[in-house]
Amino acid sequence: MMIECSSERGVQLAKPIDFCGFKLVLKGPHAAKPSDLKGIALVDHGNALVPIDLVPILPGCPKDNETWEAAYAKMVANARDRGWIDAKANAIRAHSETRF
Repeated sequence: MMIECSSERGVQLAKPIDFCGFKLVLKGPHAAKPSDLKGIALVDHGNALVPIDLVPILPGCPKDNETWEAAYAKMVANARDRGWIDAKANAIRAHSETRF
């Protein structure tokens, strides 16, 4: 699963049925303005915290899809087991990268 953020398209979900990876892709030089990120926090050069409740409401997410919702819940549970959930922020750690 990939979350893309660009100044042209905003924040959207790409590859919504790929539950094997989770990353944030910032596209373009102005993609990382905090006001554009909808609560996503950039932790350091290669990591971000994505609010768990944000992913299901992003453009590109399958709507009213119980199979997707169950798979997402399982992904979050697996991330929790691995220590990739920030409980205080209710967010999941994602790899982040910038593409120009």
